[in-house]
Amino acid sequence: MAHSRSARDFVALSDLHPNLARPNVIGLVIGKTDVRSFPDRKNIGTERYTFSFTIRDSPTYFINVQSWGREEYIRSLSESFRVGDCVTIENPLIQTKEAEREEKFNPVTPSGYKLLLSENHSVVKTSSCYDTDTRLLALLHLPVKDPQDYYSLGDIVANGQSLHGRVLNVLAAVMAVGEPKYFMTSDKRKGQRCEVKLYDETERSFPIVCWDNESIQLAQSWIPQETVIFASDVRINFDKFRNCMTATVISKTIITTNPETAEANVLFSFIKESAQAGALPSPVKELPNETINLEAVVDVYTVEQLKEKALQSDGKLEPVHGIIYGYISTLDIDESVSRVLRNRCSVCRFIVNEASNTCTFCTDVSPEAKSTFASFDILVDVTDHTGTLRSCYLADCVAEDTLGCTVPEFLMLEEDQKTALKWQLLLERSKIYFKVTSSPNWRTGLKVNLLSCKLADPIEASQSLLGRDWNYL
Repeated sequence: MAHSRSARDFVALSDLHPNLARPNVIGLVIGKTDVRSFPDRKNIGTERYTFSFTIRDSPTYFINVQSWGREEYIRSLSESFRVGDCVTIENPLIQTKEAEREEKFNPVTPSGYKLLLSENHSVVKTSSCYDTDTRLLALLHLPVKDPQDYYSLGDIVANGQSLHGRVLNVLAAVMAVGEPKYFMTSDKRKGQRCEVKLYDETERSFPIVCWDNESIQLAQSWIPQETVIFASDVRINFDKFRNCMTATVISKTIITTNPETAEANVLFSFIKESAQAGALPSPVKELPNETINLEAVVDVYTVEQLKEKALQSDGKLEPVHGIIYGYISTLDIDESVSRVLRNRCSVCRFIVNEASNTCTFCTDVSPEAKSTFASFDILVDVTDHTGTLRSCYLADCVAEDTLGCTVPEFLMLEEDQKTALKWQLLLERSKIYFKVTSSPNWRTGLKVNLLSCKLADPIEASQSLLGRDWNYL
């Protein structure tokens, strides 16, 4: 809703204090969290809903705003604006903030106060910056931290695990933006995840992970190899599964897209020069395995062809998606359960640490919001007439589809039933979709993830054996 008012109708954020009567403020939304709910202690069995955002009205001043209330009100209010919008707020409650406690989870602000919104007394409206104060537009590209106070990606990698758990600032360019991945937690709450690859003069590929819808939507607007971001207060972690450092967007994080600073201009020049020199790969959107459209996978390979391709790549094989007409030749599901099942995190679905039964990946999620669940995690051999791929990864939902049973159903089977199930699948000609990547730490040098394994149509399989549909490399 457009809303035109004179600048003198609004109180500057720097002039706010609790004694003001019915103040009106205006600001640019520079940060925003997702809607969350918590049990209502006053009304057992019900929940209270909340979200917060940060507004800015000058280069030096910004403040956090929080709203609590009914689900309908909170969701409607949250959906009415996004990061980058201008909003006017009428009659917020001005409250002194408890900096040490609140800034542990919220952006650090120069204000000694915070604003609270009431459904019955406060009004929030979106407003055109052109109709109010065009100076607000310039704030969109101004970092909230000292533009010289950041780590290069190379510094983070060089410092390694000594930075694990630290919260710091990053200035980097966007290499690739992954597709959002959606999932359901064990307590039936919807979740999402998106990974973005960053780069700068010192490092060519560094992952930053978004877990909330607001930052994911912002990330989807970034143009690979054309966008620079200044991310203040991201959490740095060491990812044991990938053996690398990563960054995570948390509730404290404020991201400035294409900052107008001298440091960012240097990085923009680097992007341009690298692109002109052809020093960077073509921009891509990275798809997690779970979201790959199998209908788009049409290339047919033999085991021998994949091994030759891996040898030719000298250990730097780009991910390959394809189809093998073969059969599972090893499937040890009737041995120890520990060789068949592993626990996964209900939030990110990554395998958790066996000793502590905790997830080391999504460390910014509160322990109360996380749990684990048992999932298939099986190593199988895949064979065709040209050879065998050892220790292929058959896991999670793909394993359930292949075995034709869920984990609870599998656990109910007797040993002879598991053996019978194994022999229903072994040595049966199948159409197997796969993803192959180089992995020096994997026992074969290749990591093969099975994306689907179904009994093959006899005619289709025979045509592949005759070489009619093979795509030679």
